[in-house]
Amino acid sequence: MTTADGPSALEHEIEEAREQLATTIDQLLYRANPKTIANRQLAAVKAKFVDEETGEPRTDNILKVAGTVAGVITVIVVLRKLSRR
Repeated sequence: MTTADGPSALEHEIEEAREQLATTIDQLLYRANPKTIANRQLAAVKAKFVDEETGEPRTDNILKVAGTVAGVITVIVVLRKLSRR
């Protein structure tokens, strides 16, 4: 900006910067909203277990999680029995 542009050009530039900052703040507030974060995480979890295109469950991922849970429960039960001896 040159001095020939005058104060009105400077005011216009400041107003544009304010609007851009307000938009950025609004976007950050939306992204940081706990509901938005929860919805984003829920969508990520659903994407791991349901195919977005067909809506069919992804049995391979479901079986992996079920196997892991069963394994952890088995380990806990065995460790409890061993610690009671």
